[in-house]
Amino acid sequence: MSGTLPDPPVDPATGEPPTHASSTPADPWAALRRHTPARISLGRAGTSLPTSEVLRFAAAHAAARDAVHLPLDVEALLAALRAHGFEATTATSRASSRTEYLTRPDLGRRLAPAAADALQGGAEGGLCIVVADGLSAIAAQRHALPLLATLREAGVVADRVVVATQARVALGDAIGERTGAALVLVLIGERPGLSSPDSLGAYLTWQPAASRVDSERNCVSNIRPEGLAIADAAARIAWLLREARRRRVSGIGLKDDSEVPRLGGDGDRALAAT
Repeated sequence: MSGTLPDPPVDPATGEPPTHASSTPADPWAALRRHTPARISLGRAGTSLPTSEVLRFAAAHAAARDAVHLPLDVEALLAALRAHGFEATTATSRASSRTEYLTRPDLGRRLAPAAADALQGGAEGGLCIVVADGLSAIAAQRHALPLLATLREAGVVADRVVVATQARVALGDAIGERTGAALVLVLIGERPGLSSPDSLGAYLTWQPAASRVDSERNCVSNIRPEGLAIADAAARIAWLLREARRRRVSGIGLKDDSEVPRLGGDGDRALAAT
């Protein structure tokens, strides 16, 4: 019996011993991970997820829960707004606490009596913008001011700005009605997801009133750096505001055609002639 070991097998194509990597098929989903925050191609450890993915999921879940429960820092937001030339007042809904807000959505849609008295007038026939905590105060804290500043650059001027707490979307209609506004724009934190704890939504209503329903509002959603960029959201909102005033309608009566190209000039005349 010889004491020498046999030569290792050789890959005929390369002349080198085969490696474990070459015998492991590539994960066809791995290349897609850079295109989406969705949880795909997570791998596995035995029959379970890898520990790193379990920890990432737990961190995302905690961030979503924090977004729902953390209060809006009203004083900091007011100071930031005023530093950028936006004079803002405050309002609250009839929900007296975060717990009541989460368990009684109806109270989040109605103005507290003291707030209703303080909001009388101030935007007659104009635009009232409401910055609301909603289900993610983080979203309002981070993105409302940059969006307002970009809207101002696009020519959107608010006659009144109100910071509202314990607020649902419909609270904006009650605020708009109280101030006498022809249009109300509500910038509100949306329900957080596992990849989007700071998503801001914008809701627009023509002739706001407490009796308005969801179908009478337009919505631009997922406003955040990883979603709809501030500049793109501002352009879409500005278009909706202009068209709502021109057509005197919002909601299902106002289709968002902001990205539909218009012919203009000779193109319009050529089309009319056909």
